[in-house]
Amino acid sequence: MSTNPPSNIKFSVLDLAAVAEGSTPADTFANSLSLARHVEALGYTRYWVSEHHNMAGVASSSPQILIGYLAGGTKTLRVGSGGIMLPNHAPLIIAEQMGTLATLYPGRIDLGLGRAPGTDPVASRAIRGAAAFTAPDFPGDIQQLQTFFSADNRSGQVRAIPGEGLDVPIYILGSSTESAYLAGQMGLPYAFASHFAPTQFMAAIKRYRENFRPSDVLSEPYVIACINVIAADTDAEARHLATTLQQMMLGVVSGRRKLMQPPVDSMDKLWSPAERQHVEHMLSLSFIGGPESLESDLHEFLRQTGVNELMASSHLYDHEARLHSYEVFADVMQGVAA
Repeated sequence: MSTNPPSNIKFSVLDLAAVAEGSTPADTFANSLSLARHVEALGYTRYWVSEHHNMAGVASSSPQILIGYLAGGTKTLRVGSGGIMLPNHAPLIIAEQMGTLATLYPGRIDLGLGRAPGTDPVASRAIRGAAAFTAPDFPGDIQQLQTFFSADNRSGQVRAIPGEGLDVPIYILGSSTESAYLAGQMGLPYAFASHFAPTQFMAAIKRYRENFRPSDVLSEPYVIACINVIAADTDAEARHLATTLQQMMLGVVSGRRKLMQPPVDSMDKLWSPAERQHVEHMLSLSFIGGPESLESDLHEFLRQTGVNELMASSHLYDHEARLHSYEVFADVMQGVAA
């Protein structure tokens, strides 16, 4: 990579719709809309919501509905899925749902697709029924989606109405080199889940770029890095706020999941040395600090990776602190990307 990061880096939001202790999913959705309006005014490019199931602390089980709610409450912000888990849905249904959204909010809807179920095996069987015992065809389902969105499908036996002929950009999501290869071969933009699975990030974006084939929708590789960002006025404050994120990941590692917890003065009594090591590895591509630290760390990350866009996930217990974190991040990114 060059000694300087690419210019005009885009910055966006990934929202898991985490439910905080003492609040409800209704509170979470209201906060998501508040945040979407906030980042729209700050110059963010897009706002994606994820699909998860059977998790008391995560309210994003229906991203298609959330996308409509958020797009309806904003004016210019791109809104999309980060992602819709393709094994859980028939391609025709996704095309119709996203086509409806793209008809209501033209030029503002993104479709990010994941190959995992976004839940545990028991819930996956409940979602997919008999199809749970059939191996998903991720590449084939993406091709079906592209067909349904194509204007050329107007003579097809099965048509997506609305959806047909609409510009709904498809992004492939991944946390491994396998998805990277597929995204490259299909000439689609690629978003990597480095906010929780950083291990294969560098290898994956390398493989994506090496195997990229220009397509009708993309002439050059386009990489989005999903990262954790906890920004505050000082490093010390950011580190304190980040204990909420650490507790969330500890729940993933230990199986002791809770609603999003308030920050604590110390994590020492909450995790074992082995759990701490595991959590810190999962969060190794996190950017935590005040403006100066963030600027230095992000500049180096962008220089090393050459990614086109950063998608920030900020798990903060206090909503006002979360809004401020995205303010600080936007200020830093506007300086880094200048």
